[in-house]
Amino acid sequence: MGTTAKPQLVLVHGIGGVRDAEEERQDWKRALAEGARAAGYANHISALTTDWLADSRFADYSDLFRRRGAQGAGQEEDRLDDEAALVTLALIAEYADSIAGAGSASADLKRIGAQARLYLETSHRERRAQGVLSPVRQVAALCTALARVPGVQLGLQRASASRYLSILSQPGRYLRRKEQRTDGSGLVTTLDQRIRQRVISQLDPARPAVIIGHSLGSVVALEALASYTGPVELFVTIGAPIAMNTLIWPRLRPRPPVVPAGVQRWLDVWDGDDLVVPLRRLCDVITPNADGVLPEPVPLSSRAVWAHSALAYLRRPEVAGPVMQILTRRAQVGS
Repeated sequence: MGTTAKPQLVLVHGIGGVRDAEEERQDWKRALAEGARAAGYANHISALTTDWLADSRFADYSDLFRRRGAQGAGQEEDRLDDEAALVTLALIAEYADSIAGAGSASADLKRIGAQARLYLETSHRERRAQGVLSPVRQVAALCTALARVPGVQLGLQRASASRYLSILSQPGRYLRRKEQRTDGSGLVTTLDQRIRQRVISQLDPARPAVIIGHSLGSVVALEALASYTGPVELFVTIGAPIAMNTLIWPRLRPRPPVVPAGVQRWLDVWDGDDLVVPLRRLCDVITPNADGVLPEPVPLSSRAVWAHSALAYLRRPEVAGPVMQILTRRAQVGS
């Protein structure tokens, strides 16, 4: 693109509780600055953190998971329907299986994973049979079991059952394409539409963009960009579960999943120790756009206990380096 307009740096978060968008924006930029230093861009760190290189935006949709009148995360069970609960069961099964490798908690986790899969099977066949719990109650029971397993973490410490339920239910609630709401003009939208709109609202199609999506945020950003008309010079997905076959991939829109038309380069960064990222590579299953762009896999190895942290990814030169390459080149063109 020949434009000299100042680029945009848009950051899209994953699952979790309600966030402070400004605080998180600064945290993400500081982490990215650490990665920039490691990548050889120490002289440009101040320009990054002060938004001289790019106007940074944190696309915060976390509050949309809270329903009107909700008093706390402990009511999440009441916000699920059976469809969202079934998606959550699939996520619990994959999560429990992925961390069940070794240690004293292994047997408990394998049992939870097996129970989640059994619930999925019986829920489809016998949902109304006597003695079979509803999917919503099954999810609640398994989250309670997860919270009791010693040493289990989800980027949290001493997580309660309601906390697990609140966080693990978010992908299911997004992917079920429901939870309708009417705005002041009478327009009816679903939760997933409102979430994608939060991302789109941070973008100006007249200016080039660099977009970083973490975890569920990578799914949200991918779907949002499907209808976006502006140039995306770099799309970076970190810890992306997009290719997760039993949970996310079959539910992506549009179908078949394709690289958005405006994306000029896509880096799919994944840590081999990240429990959320599936084994199959996204570049092997997604359709390229008209320019032939496919996700470029960027494997990392951190050996971290919890490798899914967005900040941990952003501190890596493999993430920050390509971002800084785009932004500094843009600064030179515009000067």
